[in-house]
Amino acid sequence: MSIDAVELTRALIRCPSVTPADAGALAVLEDALTKLGFRCERMRFEQDGTAPIDNLYARLGAQAPVLAFAGHTDVVPPGPAEAWRHNPFAGEIADGNLYGRGASDMKGGIAAFIAAVSTHLARQGKPRGSIALLITGDEEDVAINGTKKMLEKLAERGEKLDVCVVGEPTNPDAIGDMVKIGRRGSLTGTLTVKGTQGHVAYPQRADNPIPRMIATLAALKAQPLDAGTEFFDPSNLEVVSMWTDTKVTNVIPGAVHALFNVRFNDTWNGATLEAHLRKTIAAHAGAHDLAVHVSGESFRTAPGAWTSLVAGAIETVTGRKPDLSTTGGTSDARFIARYCPVVEFGLVGRSMHKIDEHVALDDLAQLTRVYEALLERYFA
Repeated sequence: MSIDAVELTRALIRCPSVTPADAGALAVLEDALTKLGFRCERMRFEQDGTAPIDNLYARLGAQAPVLAFAGHTDVVPPGPAEAWRHNPFAGEIADGNLYGRGASDMKGGIAAFIAAVSTHLARQGKPRGSIALLITGDEEDVAINGTKKMLEKLAERGEKLDVCVVGEPTNPDAIGDMVKIGRRGSLTGTLTVKGTQGHVAYPQRADNPIPRMIATLAALKAQPLDAGTEFFDPSNLEVVSMWTDTKVTNVIPGAVHALFNVRFNDTWNGATLEAHLRKTIAAHAGAHDLAVHVSGESFRTAPGAWTSLVAGAIETVTGRKPDLSTTGGTSDARFIARYCPVVEFGLVGRSMHKIDEHVALDDLAQLTRVYEALLERYFA
């Protein structure tokens, strides 16, 4: 059976799967994969305070080695539909591009891999090993009930992945520009600096916490966390929000809150970075509370046989030697890195999360050929 990457992408786009909704996207994939001979399994997870999430695990073959592909069918909200040239969930084609939310991030990448598998099976037959897909509906939000729990469940029953490619849109401008072999970690802090509420006309009877918050945030930003490492950009702290619960102009607030995020390299881990931040905050904030959440540690897949195989497949198809990069935000690769060597390679990411997100039809075809070359080389 032959799978067309364009038509499969269109079918997925037409499922408005804004996290945590599935909207039929996994059923579209189940249908295509079952026809190719895959065994498909729904994995549903939920946790207190979060929406239940459906995920899909599909596998062809029972032997090692196992080449896995990981992706997500959930998408970010499209924003105002009237701002789009085409309905964000119609999957329309115009001027050589396929438009729709998730076209590049990353329904197109999933479709390209499945199309590549269909071609590989038609040409080579079943692989001497196994192909597995881990498809989650929980990547664009809190990522609690998705890939992380799928991997834990597979490990519990003794299923091992040997290598993995994540289909995130890694290329800045053209297919073949960049492979992600690692990512910085992410720490989010919610800081509350406490004071004493009072009337603005009588400041001596109050304790305004805002100046101490400003001084604390300035101290956090004043000293660079590090200068970067051989494989990673410098760690970076950004303040993303600050607010009080006071909505009037004549009351000094009793507390002020700030939200910040740190993208950190392998100079730190979550625990050492948290300790450093707490020490700095304690020196400037006075009475305060700090809640910290580490959504992922930094990781890097060392250049070797797997990265060389992927880079070679890309260069053969595109003529470009990809940059092996650790830039950008987080992805589900941070969970996969604990289990097997993982790289990320997908479509061009210029329009992801934007109005009029789209993928060039030529790019979709070229990515499919790269995945075909990767499969052929791995199972040769």
